[in-house]
Amino acid sequence: MAKIALFGATGTIGSRVLHEALGRGHQVTAVVRDPAHFSESEASVADITVVRGNVLDPTSVSQAAAGQDVVVSAYGPGSGDPGTLVGAAKALVGGVQALGADGPRPRVVTVGGAGSLRTPGGPLVWDQAGIPAPVLAVMHAHGEALDFLRTVPVEEVHWTNLSPAAGIEPGTRTGTYRLGLDDLIVDEDGHSLISTEDYAVALVDEIERDAHAGKRFTIGY
Repeated sequence: MAKIALFGATGTIGSRVLHEALGRGHQVTAVVRDPAHFSESEASVADITVVRGNVLDPTSVSQAAAGQDVVVSAYGPGSGDPGTLVGAAKALVGGVQALGADGPRPRVVTVGGAGSLRTPGGPLVWDQAGIPAPVLAVMHAHGEALDFLRTVPVEEVHWTNLSPAAGIEPGTRTGTYRLGLDDLIVDEDGHSLISTEDYAVALVDEIERDAHAGKRFTIGY
C-alpha cells in the first residue's frame, strides 16, 4: 500500500480522495492549515496522520513529502486568488525537488481543471460562451498550472494531472468511468459529468497504477 501526503484533505474533492484511499488500505497523511479543524472521527482512523502544512510553501511541501510515496494536491483557491493554483504547482515541484536526487522522490498527482480540454466541436471548454468570469479565471489558472507542470521533466519530478469532466459534484460512487487525455469526455447526450466520488476513485486508481506519468488525463461517464 502507498504512503500518501494529501494537501486539501478537507475540501470537497480532497475529502473524497481521503476516504477512497483509506478504504483501500493506503496510509494517508492529511496536510492541512489547521489540524484543529480536522474532525476527531477522521483523525482517529488508524492509517491517517494529520499534520500542519501549506501547499504554497516549498519548504512545507518538502517536510510533508519526505518519506512518502505520493504527494496529492486537491488544493483549490475557493473564493481567493485563482493564481495561487500556479503557485501551488510550483511549490509542489520545488518542494519535491528539494528532497534531493540521492533517494526516491515521491510522485506528484494534482487535481486539475476541465477548462483546457477540447470539446467535441473543436474549441476548448473555456472558449465556450456564457462562462461566468470568476469560473473562467479559475479555469485559466488551472491551465497555467498545467502548462508549468508540462515544463517539468518527468525524470526529475514524476507528475500527473487529473482533469475532471465539465460537470463535477457530489453524488454516487459507481466505481466506473471512461478515460481520456486532452479531449473532454461526453456521454451519448453530449453531457460531460462525473461525481466527486468517482473522481476520487480515478485518482486513487492512478496512484495504484501509475498509468499517466508526465501527462494530464481526464475522466467522465
